[in-house]
Amino acid sequence: MKRVLTYGTFDLLHWGHIRLLKRAKSLGDYLVVGLSTDGFNAQKPGKKSSYHVYETRKTMLESIRYVDLVIPEVTWEQKLADVKKYSIDTVVMGSDWEGSEKFEYLKDYCEVLYLPRTEGTSTSQIRRDLLWEAIGYREEEEQ
Repeated sequence: MKRVLTYGTFDLLHWGHIRLLKRAKSLGDYLVVGLSTDGFNAQKPGKKSSYHVYETRKTMLESIRYVDLVIPEVTWEQKLADVKKYSIDTVVMGSDWEGSEKFEYLKDYCEVLYLPRTEGTSTSQIRRDLLWEAIGYREEEEQ
């Protein structure tokens, strides 16, 4: 059995997330998702808090047919331990992580692949769009 691992926050779940999970699962038989906890997200530089709390995001991921197991991601340093504990053959991340020391060192222990991001969608863009709509809506109300 070939085991694949990916990591992420998976907040405001969208088409790009689903596409990444589907492509990751197609690379093996069993997909493990390391889901960033609320505490870990709070430690990331420039990271906004998630709209959904960890347990809600975990429930959403567990309902996706491509995902076999969701584990908590609590530190940057846990990745090698996860690779060993879950007998991971391939770690898959979005192309925005390519070349990052946070994943490159894992190449000594398993395959590391970077998949292209889905053009036209991102959690950051969804947040901006929703904020813009909220501001626009308020301006219309005042007129």
